[in-house]
Amino acid sequence: MSEERVAPETKGVAVKMISTIDLGPEIEGMAGRQLRMRMVTIEPGGVFGPVHDHKDRPGAVYILQGTITDHRDGVATDYGPGAGWPEDRHTTHWLENRGPIPAVEISVDIVRQP
Repeated sequence: MSEERVAPETKGVAVKMISTIDLGPEIEGMAGRQLRMRMVTIEPGGVFGPVHDHKDRPGAVYILQGTITDHRDGVATDYGPGAGWPEDRHTTHWLENRGPIPAVEISVDIVRQP
């Protein structure tokens, strides 16, 4: 069984909403969507799971502090400060902090409005 299927549930994660923009008035055809920016903190030993995808929810992540391990396609990749990754319709993954300090990322994505 691949590690994607056995990813632990979320623990040790705090999410702070920084900003949102209603895209309907901004871009034709984007009614019901919003651009959002969040700061996500994953404590040492924390997990941002379970496995999730980004179909219909594209985004990008930038690491401010610590190291985040991104698990996708059976591969674990570590990202440290100043690095990041895209999250497109092909992304199915989960994240964890294997390091000794809190990992902090800025996540920007387009989502359906609640």
